[in-house]
Amino acid sequence: MIPGTTIDGLLSEAKERWHDIFDPEALRMQVMIICPRKERKILEMHGDMVEHGQPVIGVFHRPRAEAHLLEEQGLNPRDASFEFLDLATSDLGPWMQHMVTTEKWVRGSISVQPVPFSVDVPAQRAFENITMICFRHPSLPAIERYYLPFPPTSILNKCFVSLPRRQAAELARQQAEVLGVGRSAEPATPEPIMVEEPPVATPESVEVSDVEIPAQESVPLPAIEIDESDDPQSVTDAITKATTDGFEEMQAAGDELQEMNAPLPTTPVETEDVVSEPVVETPQIEIEFRALVTELMANGVEPSDMVDDPRWESINERAAAVGFETWPVFMEITSVQ
Repeated sequence: MIPGTTIDGLLSEAKERWHDIFDPEALRMQVMIICPRKERKILEMHGDMVEHGQPVIGVFHRPRAEAHLLEEQGLNPRDASFEFLDLATSDLGPWMQHMVTTEKWVRGSISVQPVPFSVDVPAQRAFENITMICFRHPSLPAIERYYLPFPPTSILNKCFVSLPRRQAAELARQQAEVLGVGRSAEPATPEPIMVEEPPVATPESVEVSDVEIPAQESVPLPAIEIDESDDPQSVTDAITKATTDGFEEMQAAGDELQEMNAPLPTTPVETEDVVSEPVVETPQIEIEFRALVTELMANGVEPSDMVDDPRWESINERAAAVGFETWPVFMEITSVQ
């Protein structure tokens, strides 16, 4: 959005502004768009959703003293917004295709005429009647005449310029390099952490002849004590007594061995440090844009009126310089709300 200018003024300096994006040899034309007032914001940003080859310049006009001339034709000017477009003839089809085929906009012609001198308009300039193509929303009634104090290309107001997406991004990058802005510091790539592995001891070779095998000690079996009592003892009783005594001795030896066993020291398991992946930070311009839209919606501002906020233009210019597209974020926030 470029404030305080005209279509003729922008066309006269188009080559200087947009360099190779603008082709002075391309055939251009003017058309009129009549849309519901509540959809003006969508119409302002329509170029972000359309692929076109040359810059498209649009300017809105609001009838004031001449409003009653439209009411006489059955159209309430408070219900509509009126835009004049200057674009390449090759871009007219892509620009209007969705609106005509999907939303059923109506194509016709309209006569743009100077405001009659009988109407009290402080500043005006006479010009010849201009017949141009007109596209209107199906919810609005048709009109045959529209009145202006100046020719359409000489209306002084905010001009909305839509540049081809790819060429505009390249131009924004070039301007950012010249101005030295828009280069955000790249996140430092974390260096890999080297984990030292403990050296593995190489087993030493041992000669077979150097290995001494200790001799196995024989474990005496429990002796069977013979009761030398005078009482006679049967063979069965003697075996039972010897077995019981031997089991008790083996159980006592096992308890002593369990007490002697000490727990082996556990080897600590080395864990590798987890390398956290770098977190992608949200660009500062996106944070500012989201905060502005959220604040305006919290204050009850309609999405179509947010462009009138003085901070809107500054944020959009800086966003274009760094190649950040505000339209998808704007649609995301407003649709969620």
